[in-house]
Amino acid sequence: MKALQILVVEDDSLIAMLLVDTLVEMGHGVCGVEATETGAVAAALRCRLDLIIVDAQLREGSGVSAIDEILSTGFVPHVFVSGDIKKVLAQKPGAVAIGKPFRESELYRAIQRALVPRIRAE
Repeated sequence: MKALQILVVEDDSLIAMLLVDTLVEMGHGVCGVEATETGAVAAALRCRLDLIIVDAQLREGSGVSAIDEILSTGFVPHVFVSGDIKKVLAQKPGAVAIGKPFRESELYRAIQRALVPRIRAE
């Protein structure tokens, strides 16, 4: 897998640090870490992203809503992380989502799935 520029959206600082460390160990770059819906949207506009890893439920806003707003300007592959995958999939059927806690191998597979080109209804 080629090195990706990834935005991490996670409001738990320990999980955010774990994600950053894991992604860097995988050979990827992290262009930003944001903890809020507003911050995620602003960072997505600033960075040249290949992928977003986003917590579905943030203390300030929603990762799902942030992705909706980001996708309104063009598609960016994304992976949701959540303590409640069923809730994410109810809101976003077919989304790539992994549960917390997750293993590096699960994250790797989720990233691969998110990067697979798909036919999208626009």
